[in-house]
Amino acid sequence: MQRTVLLAVSFAVGLTAATAAPVNYQLPDEVAAFKPGPDLEVVKGNCSACHSADYIKTQPPMKDKKGFWQAEVTKMIKVYGAPIDDADVGKIVDYLAATY
Repeated sequence: MQRTVLLAVSFAVGLTAATAAPVNYQLPDEVAAFKPGPDLEVVKGNCSACHSADYIKTQPPMKDKKGFWQAEVTKMIKVYGAPIDDADVGKIVDYLAATY
């Protein structure tokens, strides 16, 4: 009995997946831009592949900006595998702490 129910559910799910229409959507236009500053190109080259300026701008205000951004950049490298050169880490942290 359980096998029959499982087979019927599997068939229904497969049939639904096979006949489902693709979902298309358009991302909203970006309204923020990276602020001018030292090492802006380093930040754009490393961060904008995954993050928009809008996303970076929405980070909450914090007391220890440099510590926050250091932790964020470290997380991007260690947890998410961001291919950021060691020589660029300090530049990115300094830029973000100074401008956001």
